[in-house]
Amino acid sequence: MDWFVLFLVAGAGIAIWRIVYQVRRASQRREDDWDAKLIERLRRSGVDPFSPVEVDFFVALPTRASANAVAAKLRTEGFATDVRELPDGGEQPWSVYAMRSMQLNANGVREVSNRMRALAAETGGRYDGWAPGPGKPVA
Repeated sequence: MDWFVLFLVAGAGIAIWRIVYQVRRASQRREDDWDAKLIERLRRSGVDPFSPVEVDFFVALPTRASANAVAAKLRTEGFATDVRELPDGGEQPWSVYAMRSMQLNANGVREVSNRMRALAAETGGRYDGWAPGPGKPVA
């Protein structure tokens, strides 16, 4: 009887660990999947993945000073930037639009997205994602 109880407890522990592991993995994959899915839809709509495409990244920030600081950092990293005030921005009324020409591959976009998230976190802002630049179809 003692072995049976021990076996049940061990099995329950393994099951709980596996559930926690899968949930963590799924939550991390959700952000990455969005980038990959959008890139795939753009490719299906005719965007050449091997030719550089203008990509716009968006960061919402709480103050004009923080927006200007983020824009200045991004300009040193090769981005063209534009700082705008959002009329209905709520707690994040300033936005930095950062544009860069790059190939549309999931790893490259994820790398830039992670950089944008880090800059937003440093300055109390929020990364709002990316989109293909003007003239490119949004799938």
